[in-house]
Amino acid sequence: MIENNLQASVVENYQPPETDRIFQAVSFFAGCGGLDLGFTGDFISHGETYQKTPFNIIRAYDNDKKCVETYKLNVGDHIEQLDLATGDVSLMPGADILIGGFPCQAFSSCGPQEGLNSERGQLYRAFIRYMEEHRPKVVVAENVPHLKYMQEGKVIETIINDLEVVGPGYSFKVWDLKAVDYGVPQNRKRLFLIGVRRDLPGFPEPPSATHADKYRSIDWAIEDLEDVIDETVPNQSQYFRAKKAKKGNGQGDEVNVKGQPSYTIRANAKSRVQFHYSLPRRLTVRECARLQTFPDEFKFPHSATANVWQIGNAVPPVLAHHVAMAINDYCESLVDYSTHRPLTPINFNPPSTSFLSPSLTGTPC
Repeated sequence: MIENNLQASVVENYQPPETDRIFQAVSFFAGCGGLDLGFTGDFISHGETYQKTPFNIIRAYDNDKKCVETYKLNVGDHIEQLDLATGDVSLMPGADILIGGFPCQAFSSCGPQEGLNSERGQLYRAFIRYMEEHRPKVVVAENVPHLKYMQEGKVIETIINDLEVVGPGYSFKVWDLKAVDYGVPQNRKRLFLIGVRRDLPGFPEPPSATHADKYRSIDWAIEDLEDVIDETVPNQSQYFRAKKAKKGNGQGDEVNVKGQPSYTIRANAKSRVQFHYSLPRRLTVRECARLQTFPDEFKFPHSATANVWQIGNAVPPVLAHHVAMAINDYCESLVDYSTHRPLTPINFNPPSTSFLSPSLTGTPC
């Protein structure tokens, strides 16, 4: 946080992470918490530990009651059920970083593709209202890859133009990332719209691929679950028993292939979850969660339909963690380490820091 003379109060129940810096974040459209888990780190996915980050999510918002319940069970109590189409951003805390995945159904190739002409297609404007009120330094907005193709690129151009003219002005770039490049055992592509306030120097670099030539396969992720038919592993007994559809284009009826990454885990409320590569059934809720890189300790407390919907809508935590570390590298670059003085932005009027402790009001990012 940029130095200023404002007084601040201590965050209630604040627990500092094991780092000398903390970057405060607010999360929009948090869902069940995949993006947020990746941004905060300190989790284990399939035996691999993902380090704790300097990001502290002080508030998260989502309009879905069941998502909020799942988030509270696994991530934290700092989430609030709120319709961000009408929510009052002036009542929200200011933060260094604004993250979130604005609803993708209006832009997905699997959906109605209503684009900006629908109510859901306008929900990205919640980001704009928060940016105007609080002027976060960095914005991370996630969505589906089909967004860049809609109306020959005019839809994403409109969204970026709207985001860039907010408040003091922002610069945005699009990161087109393949989850398999980062160790996610699933063919999944996602766009990340990355924005930086124009009075700040530099720009984040996309995360370097860690598995570009060594993709992880579906059996790498779930083979050990083949003989588990009960809840000794949470949600492993939940799966759809629907047979293949007699009509339709076969989407969701594909059979996964051993030795290859899985098909994309989709938010599907019609039992159309792909089939196991060797067992005569569809993937279980836990297997879907594994393929999305959620830890086994991350429990989904609802019906199979609601759980798969949440999992399919989520950002894989491992992919989110790679994005978070790239953003962290940029935030750290804003500091002059030789003097430990924050870089001073141009013409910046800081928002209220009432949600930060005095020791954090001088923390840059």
